[in-house]
Amino acid sequence: MGETTAAIAQAHPENDYLAVEVHGPGVGSLLNRIDALGLRNLRVIRHDAVQVLEKMIADGALAGIHLFFPDPWPKKRHHKRRLVQPLFAALAARKLAPGGYLHAATDWPEYADQIDAVFNSSTFFTREEPGSRPETKFERRGVGLGHPVRDLLFRRRQE
Repeated sequence: MGETTAAIAQAHPENDYLAVEVHGPGVGSLLNRIDALGLRNLRVIRHDAVQVLEKMIADGALAGIHLFFPDPWPKKRHHKRRLVQPLFAALAARKLAPGGYLHAATDWPEYADQIDAVFNSSTFFTREEPGSRPETKFERRGVGLGHPVRDLLFRRRQE
């Protein structure tokens, strides 16, 4: 619903942020937060994240990508729909500047293992310890259900 994105943008006014979301109510909620907080460093695109990266973002243009609690598609037959796949890692590597980062968080242990495996198998990334981040709505829900939260940070190798 945009609360975490707005909190990050508010805490770092020296950085510019682009939020990408397909869920209409989430976009509306974030736009309301942007207005209420008077944020000038956060823009929103309501569109598929892969298409935004492929068609709207120049190669090497991003300092970071936050991927917090992506849809886990928990059923085995739906795993192919998960965002984090080898092709996504290659796309993220192209769009991140050397030294840029991808910070992912999930409350699905098996998806965390998949994210870790995908980025660790990429020659473009090294794994680092993640810093702190604001708590998300999906995180609170997952923790309430007893799900362990895992944060993963991958740094784009310098060329």
